[in-house]
Amino acid sequence: MTAFAKTNGRGTASNQAGRFERYTTTAVREDCSIEEDLPTLRTEVRDETARSLITYNRSPDLPFDRSINPYRGCEHGCVYCFARPSHAYLGLSPGLDFETRLIARPNAASILRKELSRRSYKVSTIALGTNTDPYQPIEKSREITRRCLEVLNEFRHPIGIVTKGTLVERDLDIIAPMAQSGLVRVGISLTTLDSDLSRQMEPRAPSPQRRLKMIERLSRAGIPVRVMTSPVIPGLTDHELEKLLEAGRDAGADAASWIMLRLPREVSELWQQWLQEHVPGSACKVMARLREMHGGKDYDPRWGHRMKGEGEYAEVISQRFSMTCKRLGIKVKSSPLRCDLFSVPPQPGDQMALF
Repeated sequence: MTAFAKTNGRGTASNQAGRFERYTTTAVREDCSIEEDLPTLRTEVRDETARSLITYNRSPDLPFDRSINPYRGCEHGCVYCFARPSHAYLGLSPGLDFETRLIARPNAASILRKELSRRSYKVSTIALGTNTDPYQPIEKSREITRRCLEVLNEFRHPIGIVTKGTLVERDLDIIAPMAQSGLVRVGISLTTLDSDLSRQMEPRAPSPQRRLKMIERLSRAGIPVRVMTSPVIPGLTDHELEKLLEAGRDAGADAASWIMLRLPREVSELWQQWLQEHVPGSACKVMARLREMHGGKDYDPRWGHRMKGEGEYAEVISQRFSMTCKRLGIKVKSSPLRCDLFSVPPQPGDQMALF
């Protein structure tokens, strides 16, 4: 393993090679273009020509069967991110590379248009940002997510957005009218109300207070917002569950959800290194609780199990969540988005364009 000296503003200092690579990757210390007062490693962005965009899944754990991701890797740098192992398929490290060596897909909108225009396409809600955040900082200059939203709006296609990024507010001119037609909902992830803890775990994500402001602004614009109290971290943030839900409700969220901390593949080692550095006194308790829910393992990827775990502790969290949502009047299941408005608009060269 290659470990760098402490890297301020990044979720991990480890740049362990991906499981498909023999050698570790390297990084260069330079100033970062992100508008923060954090001396960090420079973020490198490479373009990828996408051949397809919509990814389909058959997981019974998920409320959607398709998703799109404009970017690979995420500069928010959340150390617990379950998507980190996906960077290994690119020959990059799930550690520091995941948050500093990003892949942008500039032709995403044009590919999305082609896929939605196929006669065989059957409409159902598309999830945006299920793997990496569509509103991470590089979206400010690249605007790939915005162009995808323009296509979805043109096709009157339902979309569910998951983000921590404030740039979602930039696109209210698209999202708000879609929401009025029942075509969009947004989920805002809120892990903790402790700003210092958030800064350590999610170094480049907006603060908890800023995320609550996002919920408020989206809600005021008429957009249904779900507060996602995820991940719940046993022995570290689990005591905040009720306060997180209440804060989300007070900000305007009408629905809520939760997922237990997941540690697939390389994430487990990165997470345990983070625990030892930042909260060594809680490390044993956190890992003991997680293993208790996963049959003695750090993580169990089985469907129906991986999101919530099992056992007494997992059941207690589930009951606390349900009881609090009921007390606060927050929905657990959102109303389905509309699919009946979907239509393929005339394309350049179509005969209808002649009339």
